[in-house]
Amino acid sequence: MTEITCWFQSNLLTMNCNKTHFMQFLTEKQNERKIQIVAPNSINTNINSTKFLGLIIHNSLSWKDHIAALTSKLNKARYAIMSIKSFLSVDILRMIYFSYVHSVMSYGIIFWGNSLHSNSILKIQKIIIRIITNTGSCDSCRQLFKQLQILSLPSQYTFSLLVFVNKNRGLFQSNSEIHDLNTHFNHNLHLPSSNLTLVQKAVLCSGSKIYNHLPSNIKVLSNDTKLSKSTLKSYFIGHMFYSLDEFYQSAS
Repeated sequence: MTEITCWFQSNLLTMNCNKTHFMQFLTEKQNERKIQIVAPNSINTNINSTKFLGLIIHNSLSWKDHIAALTSKLNKARYAIMSIKSFLSVDILRMIYFSYVHSVMSYGIIFWGNSLHSNSILKIQKIIIRIITNTGSCDSCRQLFKQLQILSLPSQYTFSLLVFVNKNRGLFQSNSEIHDLNTHFNHNLHLPSSNLTLVQKAVLCSGSKIYNHLPSNIKVLSNDTKLSKSTLKSYFIGHMFYSLDEFYQSAS
């Protein structure tokens, strides 16, 4: 992967100098390189992570720091829901869930939702679901998710990514646009070729792969955004996947 250096300019002034942060994006196997940036009246600082549009971006493009911040927020929501659950009905607790858990959990999920670290968010989500339904720690949550009409984290990630694909079809190419061969997979989306795991797990590549594994009766609705979204939601509520592997196995 080509190394990229980005600069984040702040408005702070230190000793009459602008304070400028820069970041080198590296793979896990690459070492940080010493780069000297010369600018008049400027203090340059290399940083490992930064917050951009509500997402914490690390220079290795790992989502560990962002998920750690999410974990802290969701644990506070979990404690709040646990404190008030005896005074409120399940319907009200569900509304609170969507306000303080779902809104936080689903933001930017198409970027970090398939990270290895995201399993910690699913664990907190299960705890909150058990609190809302007043069930024990050993009870399975899969049916509880369906009962509350709430998507598990992997299902929410997959659903959100497919909604993004349907809304932004101009960013994706079908196989028929790449070649003239009349094959069974002509209407599937073309998968960008790359050996880099970071690219394979990125939005365009993951979105194409997940779309291609959808059942045919859902794919044909992709041109109708509203109908497709409703059908997709029902599909993921009905299956309630706990991982992408479960989705691929179910759709194969």
